[in-house]
Amino acid sequence: MHSKPTLTRGLLAFMAIGSGLSVASLYYVQPLLELLAREYGLSETSAGLLVTVAQLGYLTGLIAVVPLGDHHERRKLLTVTSALTALGLLAMGLAPSFLLLVAFSVSVGITCVTAQILVPLAAHLASDDKRGSAVGAVMSGLLLGILLARTFSGIMAELAGWRSVFIVASVLMAFYSIACYRIIPNIPPTSHTSYRTLYLSILHLFRDEPVLRRRSLIGGLQYAVFAIFWTSMAFMLVRQYDMSEAVIGLYGLIGAIGILAARIAGRLADKGWAKLSTGGFLLTTISSWVLLYWGQWSLVAFAVGVVLLDLGIQGTHISNQSEVYRLSPEARSRLTTGYMASYFFGGACGSASSAVAYGMGGWPAVVALGSTVSILCVVIWAATELRLPVRQMKHGS
Repeated sequence: MHSKPTLTRGLLAFMAIGSGLSVASLYYVQPLLELLAREYGLSETSAGLLVTVAQLGYLTGLIAVVPLGDHHERRKLLTVTSALTALGLLAMGLAPSFLLLVAFSVSVGITCVTAQILVPLAAHLASDDKRGSAVGAVMSGLLLGILLARTFSGIMAELAGWRSVFIVASVLMAFYSIACYRIIPNIPPTSHTSYRTLYLSILHLFRDEPVLRRRSLIGGLQYAVFAIFWTSMAFMLVRQYDMSEAVIGLYGLIGAIGILAARIAGRLADKGWAKLSTGGFLLTTISSWVLLYWGQWSLVAFAVGVVLLDLGIQGTHISNQSEVYRLSPEARSRLTTGYMASYFFGGACGSASSAVAYGMGGWPAVVALGSTVSILCVVIWAATELRLPVRQMKHGS
């Protein structure tokens, strides 16, 4: 029987860096859409196709690639996915046409799920009393990657053109791929079934694990709330305050508070407070919408609302993952696929519904939509998890 490698601080930091670098690959393009629209003579909607196809690629990677973390030696898998992401980014930087740029964007989306292999790996290597903190640490790297990707992309594009963004990012991912092979320990697969059985088992996990069903539903709805806000936020700020895109982008920096939420939620989960802390984070999300509504007239209220929204959503996300990873140690990559596919599906629904809501009733309609979904999350949590301790007490356990 193989002994499990030790999760050192250095290894955890390396995994957090990789999580941030890989997920950043999905977000570099967002600040460049206007530049690309001008260069290729496209409408902003057509240029925005890049974001959509990259997200669809990512969803494909979640379903097709991430479960392989249970079936393959993870050091090799991480080396390969990182290398393929590096090649895809390089191809984007050298793409001679918009159509090829779209195609390479899909390939990057599929392979940059490296972060979603690293998160369950951290949970696998951590001891039971440190699992929440380990997941929180790697997720902190992921959040930093999302946060800094747009800033890095904007600065590089201004200094050396948009192609330099992808070329430099490609070099960084290539170095990380080599480092993966040298630093990640050899970890035997936890599943030896056929590929067909491996993928079918994701559906079986949903059937057999009520915690996975509950937490996936709450997670998907919370990410829908996140998308509802960020999809329409810029429209309101431009209309109410005539803000430039650069200034609007600064509000993304407030998202750094989510890193704090990840660490807090991880520690609370390690102490056995994941169920109750989830409720606290969900209520924080609801309270944020009151301030976001008043943000039409007060930028201070709006900024505080963004902080509370991010705290609530990221805290809930880490609490969800901590609970899900307790279920089946040998299936953590497949649990990640189940949970994260639900998460991104919720985000897609949130984005679409937000655009419709803003078109119909402006910012108040967006706030009403976001508040309603946030309240629904609390109702689901209260109906399913608040009664669990009572039931357990009745049975004397």
